[in-house]
Amino acid sequence: MDDYEGFKNEVLKLTKIDLSAYKEKQMRRRIDSLVTKRECKTYKDYVKLLTSSKEVFEEFVNFLTINVSEFYRNPEQWDLLDKEFIPELIQKFGKNLKIWSAACSTGDEPYSLVMALSRHLPLNQIRITATDIDKQVIAQAKTGIYAEKSIANVPADFKKKYFTEVAKGSYQISNEIKSRVDFKEHNLLKDKYISPADMIVCRNVLIYFTEEAKNEVYIKFEEALKEKGILFIGSTEQVMDYKKIGYKRRSSFFYEKDAETKKANN
Repeated sequence: MDDYEGFKNEVLKLTKIDLSAYKEKQMRRRIDSLVTKRECKTYKDYVKLLTSSKEVFEEFVNFLTINVSEFYRNPEQWDLLDKEFIPELIQKFGKNLKIWSAACSTGDEPYSLVMALSRHLPLNQIRITATDIDKQVIAQAKTGIYAEKSIANVPADFKKKYFTEVAKGSYQISNEIKSRVDFKEHNLLKDKYISPADMIVCRNVLIYFTEEAKNEVYIKFEEALKEKGILFIGSTEQVMDYKKIGYKRRSSFFYEKDAETKKANN
C-alpha cells in the first residue's frame, strides 16, 4: 500500500492519535488488516471512509487501542499494593488520596483499585480518576459487564460482594464500586497530565510505544506525581532511566518519586 507517512498525518488530524509513537511494523500490520477488511485499495481510500462513516471511524479507533485487560492482573503485585503501598500512601498523604488510572481500558484496573483501597478506607472516601484515549472502551467500562475470565483473579469476598451474574459467564460490577470512578478521555501523548497525584497506575500499555514515547510518558508521570508519590507499572515493563528521571525503585513494578535520586543522577 502507498504513503503510510501521509496516512499517519491524516490520522493525527482526524483522531489526535500519533501513530509515530507506536512500533511501526506491528501497528502497520494491524491497520492493513482493517483496510483490507473494508475493501480499500489504498490508505487514501480508507481515510475517505474514515471521514464519511462513523461506524468505520469508531471501529478504527477501537482497533488501534490495545484492550487486553483483567481484574487484579498479576495478583502478587496487588498483594504488595495492599500490604505495603496503600497503608504507606495513607500515612504520607492522608485518607483523600488522589489516584490516576492512566490508559484504563475497559475499567478493570480502576475498579480493582477501588476494591483494593476499600480494605483500608470507607468506599465514600475513595475517588479514582480513570482515563483512556478510546471513548468506546470508556463506555464499556461504565457499563461494567465482564466475562468470567476477566474477574478470575478478584478476591473471593469481593467477587461475592460486588459482582452479579447477569447472563451465563457474564458479570456486572456493582454501582457501589462504579460510582467511585470518574472516567475521562485522555491522550497520554498530547493532553495535559492530571496532577498532583499521590499514585499513578499505568500498566501493560506502554509496551506498545516506542522507547522515546515511553520515556516521555515516564517523565510526565514523574512531573505529575507529588514528592514521594508512587508509580505502579505492569509486569512486562520497566522504566529504563528511572534514577535520572527522578524515581527510586521500590520493587520491580513500583517506583517512588524522589528528588534526592534525581539530584544525585543529573
